[in-house]
Amino acid sequence: MSQIDKKLFYTRLRQLSLPIVFQSLMLALVAAGDALMLGRVAQEEMTAVSLATQIQFVQNMFIGAITAAGAILGAQYWGKGDKPTLKKLFSLMLRFNGLISILFFGLCELIPGMLMRIFTHDPQLIEIGSEYLRIAGWSYLLTGISQSYLSMMKVTDHVRPCAWISSSAVVLNIILNAIFIFGLLGAPAMSARGAALATTISRLVELGLCLGFSAGENYIHPAMAHIFRSDRGLSRDFSAQCLPLMGGSLFWGIGFTSYTAIIGHMGVDAAAANSVAAVVRDLICCACNGIGSAAGIMVGNELGAGNLEMGKAYGIKLKNISYVIGFASTAVVLALTPLVVRFVILSETAQSYLTGMMIIMAIYMIGRAVNTVTINGIMDGGGDTLFDMYSLAVCMWGIAIPLALLGAFVFHWHVLIVYACTCLDEVGKIPWVMYRFRKYKWVRNLTKDQ
Repeated sequence: MSQIDKKLFYTRLRQLSLPIVFQSLMLALVAAGDALMLGRVAQEEMTAVSLATQIQFVQNMFIGAITAAGAILGAQYWGKGDKPTLKKLFSLMLRFNGLISILFFGLCELIPGMLMRIFTHDPQLIEIGSEYLRIAGWSYLLTGISQSYLSMMKVTDHVRPCAWISSSAVVLNIILNAIFIFGLLGAPAMSARGAALATTISRLVELGLCLGFSAGENYIHPAMAHIFRSDRGLSRDFSAQCLPLMGGSLFWGIGFTSYTAIIGHMGVDAAAANSVAAVVRDLICCACNGIGSAAGIMVGNELGAGNLEMGKAYGIKLKNISYVIGFASTAVVLALTPLVVRFVILSETAQSYLTGMMIIMAIYMIGRAVNTVTINGIMDGGGDTLFDMYSLAVCMWGIAIPLALLGAFVFHWHVLIVYACTCLDEVGKIPWVMYRFRKYKWVRNLTKDQ
């Protein structure tokens, strides 16, 4: 196996991961800002918006699969130095993400009430959530385009501008949240509708920044002719990566949404506690998300350049780092638990649920970190995308979701036991993930001469 230049490795990892961690953190702060600010208004407003944003979560599963497929191939073609193919790849992402964005926009505008009934039967939460979706739906129309631009920036060594764009949009979103939710600076106090308006305006600004930055000479531009006309070979390679990722994303996204729906149907207190726990989880997961994205790019660059042994060595090193991130995340969650429980205005019952959920989540974070870096970073970077779908089908849909459903609606278990069932899949599949990793099926060069 090739010897790693540790200085070069850690420099590259730091250059890639820190901007992505910061970007992920800033994006998670939007949800945190919504929850904390609406939590200061009313528990029902916070809970309704948390449930409504599950629609965007599902949309992001589709968009995430498309951009991830583009990033897998893009990282390898960038390592190879094939810019013309990158332009065609960019166009493919824009086409598919544009169609997904139009679909979710239409659903939010036409049937918001039906969407909310998936997650709750409480009439007040349905009404508040429907008002939110009608406004926020316009932001969903823009998401696919901006995410395509940001994904292409990441894999072509423009990570810092990418992070700057996302962070600027997030800062604007948080400021506008405060203005429109509480009615500052002469604006009307709009509560949940204000959060939706802030999101829509910030997404519009984000897209404008993406277009402005990407107009530069050193950036990859989409081949406009290929948005409606495909390169057959590249489309086939893209589909080979995208379809397993799409299946995995849908399994994971709908599964996570099912968790939210199950807890949501166990009462307003359970839903409120889960909403806060989800925000904390997303904030803490920023580190493993950043390392995972960097791992995919680093491994993909080496494999695309034909350096298979170095790519393998990078993968092993990054897998070991994922365990360090996991245990560190556990410690952070436990340290934050008393602060979070005191800060958010919840009923006494909801507070007790939240404390228990945070302790359970601390253990869950080990599995989440290891699996994110190993599966979604290293293994995806080499095109081993089918395993994620298989593991989710077995561990999430075959074990965790059935147990949570039975516990909530048949056996009527305590809320915290049901919540623990929703966390089983990440921790339980670590041995299987490590077995698959050591087969090294991900050590592949996916590039072709176009």
